[in-house]
Amino acid sequence: MTMKQLFLFFSLLFVTATFAQNISCSPEDGIAFNKKTKEISLLSQSVNFGDSLTSIGKTFLKIPYVAKTLEVGEKESLVVNLRGLDCTTFVENVLAFGLISRADNLEFSSFTNALEKIRYRDGQLNGYGSRLHYFTEWISNNETKGLVNNITNDLGGKIVKKEINFMGTHRDLYPFLKDDANYNTILKSEAELKQNEFCVVSQEDIAANEHLLQSGDIIALATSIKGLDVTHTGIAIRAEDGRIHMLHASTGSMQVEITKLPLVDYLKKIKSNIGIMVARPM
Repeated sequence: MTMKQLFLFFSLLFVTATFAQNISCSPEDGIAFNKKTKEISLLSQSVNFGDSLTSIGKTFLKIPYVAKTLEVGEKESLVVNLRGLDCTTFVENVLAFGLISRADNLEFSSFTNALEKIRYRDGQLNGYGSRLHYFTEWISNNETKGLVNNITNDLGGKIVKKEINFMGTHRDLYPFLKDDANYNTILKSEAELKQNEFCVVSQEDIAANEHLLQSGDIIALATSIKGLDVTHTGIAIRAEDGRIHMLHASTGSMQVEITKLPLVDYLKKIKSNIGIMVARPM
């Protein structure tokens, strides 16, 4: 099939998918999905799921960092964008591809089902407010689904009590919050999060517990910024130097990369960072 024929095929396929399943996926991303599945199918399957995830993650190296990739259209849809990633969508896409690769089912419908399960509260897209906007809830909800295990406490994490309300207090930064219904849903979610505590491994405790981290662990960078829980996410990878680095969509290089510095040293350069949370994919 020629590139033109592929483009026309995916145009028809994804226009239909968008209409039927509330999925937003351009023909270009349809072609990117096809290329990605072929690339992943050639990877050696590892017994360790974390190693498989890092192998999949490395296939995204040099993909551009693009902010707000999920803010598409006038109402919430399941956005499939493989050509531009922010830190969270990078993690979500890698995990989704990891799950369907493990199931030996690289069909588009399997991918979108996995992505919806990961991205939305209880695995169901039900408007803007159902998206797991705060990463503390992303971890806890995906732990409930059996997709990850929050191991932060096992790494020496300590309880943090903090009001999470950044979206509600910065309504103007989020286009979808111009809608009163969306805004009120977010306020309700933040009120529920107010009742929760979360664990953080402080910067000074990470080095002593670095040996417990594994490639494929999802790393969330906790912050001192008022109203926010996490400012950045990535995937742990044990590099050739034997140290844990982070595979992530970087706002520094503006692309997916592996940190040049080990995670411990990388974090020291982030003024607002107070430590990490760690979720291990199941």
